[in-house]
Amino acid sequence: MANAEHGERRPAQVCGATAAGTVVDTAVDTAVDTARVRLRAARLVLWLVAAVLAVRQMAVVLATPSGERLTDLETWVGDNGVLHVNGSLYDSSRFTGTPFGGLVLKPLTRAAEQALGWGWTFGSLLLVVAIGLVAARALPRPVGRRTALLAAPVAISLLMLSLPVRNALWLGQTSILPVLLVLLGCFVVRDWRAAGVLIGLAAALQPTVLLFAALLWCTGRRRVAVATGATFAGGTLLAWAAMPHDSAMYWVHHVAGAGLGADADALANQSLHGALLRLGLSGPLEIGLFLTLGAAVAVLGVRRAVRYARDGQMLLAVAVTGCAAIAVSPTTWQHQLLWALPALAGRVGKRASDRYVWPVTVILVMTLPASMLLPNMEALYPLRDNAILLTALAAATVVPFLPRTSPYYAAPIPARYAAPVPTRWKHVPLLPFLRRVLTRPNLLLELLLLRVTYAAYQQVRLAATGGTNSGGRARAEAHGQQILDLERALHIDIEHAVNHWVVGVGRLRGFFDFYYTSFHFVVPLTVLALLYWRRPVDYRWARATLGFTTLLALIGFWLYPLAPPRLMPALGIIDTVHGVQDFSQPEYGTLTALTNQYAAMPSLHFGWSLWCGLVIALVARQWWLKSLGLLHPLFTASAIVATGNHWILDAVGGGVVVAAGFGLSYLLMGPRARSTTSAPTPTRHNVGEEARALSGGRRGADQGRI
Repeated sequence: MANAEHGERRPAQVCGATAAGTVVDTAVDTAVDTARVRLRAARLVLWLVAAVLAVRQMAVVLATPSGERLTDLETWVGDNGVLHVNGSLYDSSRFTGTPFGGLVLKPLTRAAEQALGWGWTFGSLLLVVAIGLVAARALPRPVGRRTALLAAPVAISLLMLSLPVRNALWLGQTSILPVLLVLLGCFVVRDWRAAGVLIGLAAALQPTVLLFAALLWCTGRRRVAVATGATFAGGTLLAWAAMPHDSAMYWVHHVAGAGLGADADALANQSLHGALLRLGLSGPLEIGLFLTLGAAVAVLGVRRAVRYARDGQMLLAVAVTGCAAIAVSPTTWQHQLLWALPALAGRVGKRASDRYVWPVTVILVMTLPASMLLPNMEALYPLRDNAILLTALAAATVVPFLPRTSPYYAAPIPARYAAPVPTRWKHVPLLPFLRRVLTRPNLLLELLLLRVTYAAYQQVRLAATGGTNSGGRARAEAHGQQILDLERALHIDIEHAVNHWVVGVGRLRGFFDFYYTSFHFVVPLTVLALLYWRRPVDYRWARATLGFTTLLALIGFWLYPLAPPRLMPALGIIDTVHGVQDFSQPEYGTLTALTNQYAAMPSLHFGWSLWCGLVIALVARQWWLKSLGLLHPLFTASAIVATGNHWILDAVGGGVVVAAGFGLSYLLMGPRARSTTSAPTPTRHNVGEEARALSGGRRGADQGRI
């Protein structure tokens, strides 16, 4: 009987298991199809972004007056070919190319110059696209489907945004061509003679490219290395025979181009030679130190490149060699720094959260001015002035790129995620992939992004009035009158009375002045630091909320520039913090030239303080700490009104953007995590178990109803 019962149940169990398995397979197939559709859509969007960037770069160049764009190219072109063709190419020191480059440019005539605007710029953009396509194809194998589809448009977009490409397009330089020739010789052309000729031509245009001959020789491609050297020698000798005086000037007098175009210690020269000159060294000491350091960098860089090439990371090997070439060249101008960008192909860090530090650093250094990366402090000038050089040196000598044999190369230590918190609405969070991470993010990456974000915040504040405070004065004062009229209608226009009462109480004035100037940055940074160290899962949530709040405030600054009470001449408000302002001067003194004084609505002084108070109240466990946190926005609101820096309604606007910031964080990423326990990692096996449990539960419910 028991056997019969078991025998009767087996088919049902098998059918149930089969049904559950079918449900799982169908769910997995649907998820895969959805992922493919999203991937194709993302690829299309990225290609559109790349196209827009290319069009924008061409439009910027062509919209510039002819005397201000392609300045280097126009210097080279004259009625009879290259300018100064009857004398020396280097009489004016504006021509910075090799004699072989000048020989190539000689066929250009005045007729050719008429097409240089469109032709040269469009041709340069095509070279950039070709570099991106070749670099995407050269990524180390195996390459995932997502990477294979998205690598090319991402690479092209980054190239379009990079400082070297923008500088080369603006000046009309040829520095994009050597990079493409090397990539073609290393990854596309199979014939060793053709590959050697391409790389040799690149070396004839940019002599430090000869370092690639050493890389090729040490990695077994010796015939290509020999062809590279022979092509370089042939091109150089040909130029020497055709232009002996120019060749002697370039190779002997200027020591391979040092000092051409500008002084070697100019900030645009991102080579070791330029850095040593900027540090105050000169003469035989500087030359000896440069030769010693240059030789060490070249040897170490080529050795590292050989190791990565043998490991199957040839693109990284090319990038490391190019970075070494940047450092050892006597002059490496901004348009010649493109070699550092392919170093993004290297992977650094064992943890998944550390994997983004290197690529983000390279992208920021290669796309943003150095003044946005580091504060304007004299002690940091050596780092700021040599940012790209230091990045290239790091890539060539010290960055610990992972070999493909490392277990962390393809599978870094994953981040731990907090268990998701149920929400009332079905589609919240709108971005479910932004899950709450339990571990701390990389500190270096956080500091770098914090600095760049604040620099962008300063730029947007100032740009909101057209770049100057005087540019938006009339509009801002008109808005100030509107705010005052509204406050009078609401009977909350207390700014004048509070300001004059506080001025009459010396200690109270000193307290509010100190509070206004000291706590605006100190308290938010302290809260972020404590959350980062003690509550990482809350740190990411709080940081995102603060970011949304600031972004919304910037939109307010842009749309509604507002003069604060202290900058409304007719009100008689006393500026207790900055002192008496000279309204006869457009900028009202030196302080107002530093930032946009009309970024008053909404008040981020109050907004950030309210954010601090709410975060402390939500996270802290002690009642007295919660109360202390909520006192901060109260004191801040009092300070901004008492010092004449904001209207009452500015604080209301600050509260609105803070509430919107918390709301956006909730909608996009869901509620803040309520525990520090890791959520189980979803797997196909777990999905099957859940499907079977769900199926069993439904069967039980059906039986109960029957």
